[in-house]
Amino acid sequence: MVKEIDCRGLNCPQPVINTKKALDEISTGRITTIVDNPVAHKNVSLFARNSGHQVEDKEENGVFYISITKGSGENPPSEQTETEQTLPVAAQKPVYLISSNCFGQGSPDLGTVLMKSLMLTLAESDPAPGALIFLNTGVYLAAEGSDVLPYLSKLSERGTSIMACGTCLDYYQLREKLAAGQISNMYEINSKLTGSSKVITVS
Repeated sequence: MVKEIDCRGLNCPQPVINTKKALDEISTGRITTIVDNPVAHKNVSLFARNSGHQVEDKEENGVFYISITKGSGENPPSEQTETEQTLPVAAQKPVYLISSNCFGQGSPDLGTVLMKSLMLTLAESDPAPGALIFLNTGVYLAAEGSDVLPYLSKLSERGTSIMACGTCLDYYQLREKLAAGQISNMYEINSKLTGSSKVITVS
């Protein structure tokens, strides 16, 4: 019997949280998460695939049925997170939380210049950051037309996780214009922020 997780009417990150709880309760098998908005659909599907599970979904009259088979996905969970968790805090790579496309208060033009300078500095730093998390207007930095895309590309090549909030991308209508990193959700973002790595906030 397939367990159904009815998340209709719930906003992010609750559908992801409910899905994770249901998956944690089984060693193997399948569950179906039911949501009624596209953002929740994308976030739950992304979470399940990133966790290494097989995902199949269908839509009926605006309602999404996301079928998740535990442990049978093509992409197993990254070992990097587990390894980082075993390292002393001082040895772990910092996580940068970036909530604006400008750095600092005052002149927007100056803030844009400062942000570009920061991204260049991070791209050349050793070691590279463990992750960059983009929230609110910060997602513009990872979208088409951003001046810092070359630096984000270099950081990605060096192993930095580039994460852009899916809810923020949808709000600013940038989901289809994401040019660096991956779409993430608040559950995954919170996991990074509450991990043992040092978090540096840039706004």
